[in-house]
Amino acid sequence: MKLLLVGSTGLVGRHVLTLALADPRVVTVVAPTRRELTAHSKLRSPQVDFDRLPQDADWWQADAVICALGTTMRTAGSEQAFRRVDFDYPLAVARLVRAHGTPTYVLNSAIGADASSRFFYNRVKGELEQALTGQGFESLTFVRPGVIGGHRDEFRLGERMMMMGMTLTGPLLPKRWRLNPAPQIANALLEAAIRPKRGVHVVTSDRMT
Repeated sequence: MKLLLVGSTGLVGRHVLTLALADPRVVTVVAPTRRELTAHSKLRSPQVDFDRLPQDADWWQADAVICALGTTMRTAGSEQAFRRVDFDYPLAVARLVRAHGTPTYVLNSAIGADASSRFFYNRVKGELEQALTGQGFESLTFVRPGVIGGHRDEFRLGERMMMMGMTLTGPLLPKRWRLNPAPQIANALLEAAIRPKRGVHVVTSDRMT
């Protein structure tokens, strides 16, 4: 299959890329990024500006797309900037791949995604899921992890402390609130892309512990 992966330089996206390149079921991975990726025989990584995505690139047509784009309020600096990365970019990609005939879209979302949530982060995630549902994909999957376990390039003190606490207390917590290791999330995303099911589906956090 031909897989389009956006967000390949983030924590989860890096694991998706590694898994996809090693998976014999995946023939080609197209990973548009702002910076060049390490060369691989199965990888095509066009450099793009997500604010000015090319409309007619042939690589928008794929068997499936995995979207692992995302940021934090601290990194983004404002609600507007956060929404651009976590809502505008994933939706723009969805519209382009659908216009080019890609039938399957898999999103790395979040456990609390809810368009009516009073929490901005959860509301944006929920609004994105809602918007994607209206794009007409044959198969649409929302993978909703909780706290993501793994090493990030940027240091996040609060998240690091939460991860340590959840690692220690994990066995005592309900499964849906346990730490979700990044490789487990990546595997769920990739399997949903390689083996799509018709309709809209949700992979909950308790399936990725």
